[in-house]
Amino acid sequence: MSSLRPITAAAAGLLSAGIGLAPVPAAASLFQAKEVDGSKFILVAAPIGGGGSAQLNIYEQKKDTRPCYSREGDGPTVVKPLLATFDFTGICGRYMDSNGYSVRVGAQDFGSAMRMSVVPDDNDLLLMGTGRDGSTVVLARSGGMADGFLELKLEPGWSLKRRHYGERALGHIYVHRDSLPEPASEE
Repeated sequence: MSSLRPITAAAAGLLSAGIGLAPVPAAASLFQAKEVDGSKFILVAAPIGGGGSAQLNIYEQKKDTRPCYSREGDGPTVVKPLLATFDFTGICGRYMDSNGYSVRVGAQDFGSAMRMSVVPDDNDLLLMGTGRDGSTVVLARSGGMADGFLELKLEPGWSLKRRHYGERALGHIYVHRDSLPEPASEE
């Protein structure tokens, strides 16, 4: 992952500001968000191709039959996706794109109005939500750089929730927060 380029200084100033992120409801009243057992999930920066970039994967340990992943180290934590070594049907869940996850703030599902991407920043990988107007908010970070799959730890106030239709649990995970973080003050 060392070939990833850091974000620009201008973008870095907006990272935690949440400036201009106005919710664009994408089925806000149709779906609900319900708590999940966070210990059964892991957010992962998964390398793409030769490792020059990464994408978000979310793994879920549905049953304890076999482990879906292992962790090693801290700051950053390297993840070994064990689910790639066996038929994980019914044991593990894997969410790899916007069909499987999205950002939700309060009752507002951002859907395609906020894109999630893994972006390098100095000696860290950031999971960022980017609104249609270009405004950004940091959702999670790796806490360091290393080769391979890295765990992304949610920023304070963010959690995972499952999309529900009535009482029916769906195969979609929200990166959720009750409200957007306050913009960072400029000093």
